[in-house]
Amino acid sequence: MAVNEGEPSVMWLSGLHIPESYLTALVQATCRKNSWPLDKSTLYTSVTQYQAAEDVTERAHAGCFMYGLCLIRQKPKQLIQELPVLKIIPIEAHRLKLQNTFRTPVYVTSQRRNAMGVELVFEAYLATSEHTSHWVLQGACLILNTD
Repeated sequence: MAVNEGEPSVMWLSGLHIPESYLTALVQATCRKNSWPLDKSTLYTSVTQYQAAEDVTERAHAGCFMYGLCLIRQKPKQLIQELPVLKIIPIEAHRLKLQNTFRTPVYVTSQRRNAMGVELVFEAYLATSEHTSHWVLQGACLILNTD
Protein backbone atom coordinates (compact mmCIF):
# COMPACT_ATOMS: atom_id res chain seq x y z
CA MET A 1 0.00 0.00 0.00
CA ALA A 2 1.31 3.41 -0.92
CA VAL A 3 1.38 6.27 1.55
CA ASN A 4 -0.93 8.38 -0.60
CA GLU A 5 -3.66 5.68 -0.40
CA GLY A 6 -4.24 6.51 3.26
CA GLU A 7 -4.29 4.36 6.34
CA PRO A 8 -4.83 0.61 5.83
CA SER A 9 -8.30 -0.72 6.69
CA VAL A 10 -6.72 -3.25 9.07
CA MET A 11 -3.59 -2.41 11.06
CA TRP A 12 -0.96 -5.00 12.01
CA LEU A 13 -0.19 -3.67 15.49
CA SER A 14 2.70 -6.12 15.93
CA GLY A 15 4.44 -4.65 12.90
CA LEU A 16 4.90 -1.29 14.58
CA HIS A 17 8.11 -0.55 16.46
CA ILE A 18 6.24 1.28 19.23
CA PRO A 19 2.58 0.15 19.05
CA GLU A 20 1.58 2.44 21.91
CA SER A 21 2.31 5.48 19.74
CA TYR A 22 -0.25 4.39 17.12
CA LEU A 23 -2.92 3.89 19.78
CA THR A 24 -2.11 7.26 21.34
CA ALA A 25 -2.40 8.96 17.94
CA LEU A 26 -5.72 7.19 17.35
CA VAL A 27 -7.12 8.54 20.63
CA GLN A 28 -5.71 12.03 20.02
CA ALA A 29 -7.18 12.25 16.51
CA THR A 30 -10.60 11.10 17.73
CA CYS A 31 -10.55 13.54 20.66
CA ARG A 32 -9.61 16.40 18.35
CA LYS A 33 -12.34 15.45 15.86
CA ASN A 34 -15.06 15.18 18.53
CA SER A 35 -13.80 17.92 20.89
CA TRP A 36 -13.38 15.46 23.76
CA PRO A 37 -10.90 16.02 26.60
CA LEU A 38 -7.92 13.75 26.03
CA ASP A 39 -7.46 12.87 29.69
CA LYS A 40 -11.05 11.60 29.94
CA SER A 41 -10.83 9.26 26.94
CA THR A 42 -10.05 5.57 26.76
CA LEU A 43 -10.06 2.66 24.31
CA TYR A 44 -12.93 0.21 23.91
CA THR A 45 -12.29 -3.10 22.16
CA SER A 46 -14.56 -5.58 20.48
CA VAL A 47 -13.69 -8.92 18.89
CA THR A 48 -15.13 -9.01 15.37
CA GLN A 49 -16.46 -11.89 13.31
CA TYR A 50 -13.47 -11.56 10.94
CA GLN A 51 -10.97 -14.39 11.43
CA ALA A 52 -8.18 -12.79 9.38
CA ALA A 53 -7.24 -9.38 8.03
CA GLU A 54 -8.12 -10.49 4.50
CA ASP A 55 -11.73 -11.10 5.59
CA VAL A 56 -12.34 -7.44 6.51
CA THR A 57 -14.46 -5.84 3.80
CA GLU A 58 -15.12 -2.47 5.43
CA ARG A 59 -13.27 0.44 6.97
CA ALA A 60 -13.84 1.26 10.62
CA HIS A 61 -15.98 4.40 10.84
CA ALA A 62 -14.66 5.03 14.34
CA GLY A 63 -11.38 3.61 15.57
CA CYS A 64 -9.59 0.89 13.64
CA PHE A 65 -9.36 -2.84 13.03
CA MET A 66 -6.28 -4.66 14.40
CA TYR A 67 -4.90 -8.10 13.75
CA GLY A 68 -1.93 -10.09 14.97
CA LEU A 69 -2.95 -10.62 18.59
CA CYS A 70 -2.69 -13.97 20.35
CA LEU A 71 -4.52 -15.05 23.46
CA ILE A 72 -2.36 -16.96 25.91
CA ARG A 73 -3.83 -19.83 27.95
CA GLN A 74 -7.23 -19.79 26.38
CA LYS A 75 -7.83 -23.53 25.98
CA PRO A 76 -6.44 -26.51 27.92
CA LYS A 77 -3.22 -27.89 26.39
CA GLN A 78 -3.13 -25.03 23.88
CA LEU A 79 -0.90 -22.20 25.04
CA ILE A 80 -1.48 -19.71 22.25
CA GLN A 81 -4.68 -19.06 20.30
CA GLU A 82 -4.85 -16.51 17.45
CA LEU A 83 -7.47 -13.88 18.22
CA PRO A 84 -9.86 -12.80 15.45
CA VAL A 85 -9.58 -9.23 14.19
CA LEU A 86 -10.09 -6.77 17.03
CA LYS A 87 -11.87 -3.44 16.63
CA ILE A 88 -10.43 -0.65 18.76
CA ILE A 89 -12.58 2.41 19.32
CA PRO A 90 -11.59 5.54 21.26
CA ILE A 91 -14.44 6.57 23.57
CA GLU A 92 -15.12 9.00 26.38
CA ALA A 93 -14.46 7.09 29.61
CA HIS A 94 -17.80 8.02 31.23
CA ARG A 95 -19.67 6.44 28.29
CA LEU A 96 -17.96 3.09 28.74
CA LYS A 97 -20.46 0.69 30.34
CA LEU A 98 -19.06 -2.81 30.51
CA GLN A 99 -20.68 -6.02 31.68
CA ASN A 100 -19.37 -9.57 31.36
CA THR A 101 -15.94 -8.42 30.20
CA PHE A 102 -12.39 -9.12 31.27
CA ARG A 103 -9.83 -6.32 31.09
CA THR A 104 -7.10 -8.24 29.33
CA PRO A 105 -3.54 -6.89 29.36
CA VAL A 106 -1.82 -6.71 25.96
CA TYR A 107 1.95 -7.21 25.95
CA VAL A 108 4.58 -7.07 23.21
CA THR A 109 6.00 -10.55 23.94
CA SER A 110 5.06 -13.65 25.92
CA GLN A 111 7.67 -12.57 28.49
CA ARG A 112 5.21 -9.71 29.13
CA ARG A 113 7.77 -7.06 28.27
CA ASN A 114 9.88 -5.98 25.34
CA ALA A 115 13.66 -5.58 25.06
CA MET A 116 13.50 -2.05 26.48
CA GLY A 117 11.61 -3.27 29.56
CA VAL A 118 8.31 -1.76 28.47
CA GLU A 119 5.55 -4.01 29.63
CA LEU A 120 1.92 -3.14 28.97
CA VAL A 121 0.83 -1.85 25.54
CA PHE A 122 -2.84 -1.34 26.48
CA GLU A 123 -5.77 -3.22 28.00
CA ALA A 124 -8.36 -4.87 25.77
CA TYR A 125 -11.89 -5.59 26.93
CA LEU A 126 -12.91 -9.13 25.98
CA ALA A 127 -16.42 -10.49 26.45
CA THR A 128 -16.65 -13.51 28.73
CA SER A 129 -19.26 -15.67 30.42
CA GLU A 130 -16.72 -16.67 33.08
CA HIS A 131 -16.06 -14.69 36.24
CA THR A 132 -13.07 -12.35 35.95
CA SER A 133 -11.18 -14.35 38.58
CA HIS A 134 -11.13 -17.35 36.22
CA TRP A 135 -9.05 -15.43 33.68
CA VAL A 136 -6.85 -13.82 36.34
CA LEU A 137 -6.01 -17.23 37.82
CA GLN A 138 -5.29 -18.56 34.31
CA GLY A 139 -2.86 -15.71 33.76
CA ALA A 140 -4.65 -14.87 30.51
CA CYS A 141 -3.25 -12.05 28.42
CA LEU A 142 -2.85 -11.01 24.82
CA ILE A 143 0.51 -10.79 23.10
CA LEU A 144 1.39 -9.15 19.81
CA ASN A 145 2.13 -11.85 17.26
CA THR A 146 5.21 -10.91 15.24
CA ASP A 147 4.89 -13.79 12.76
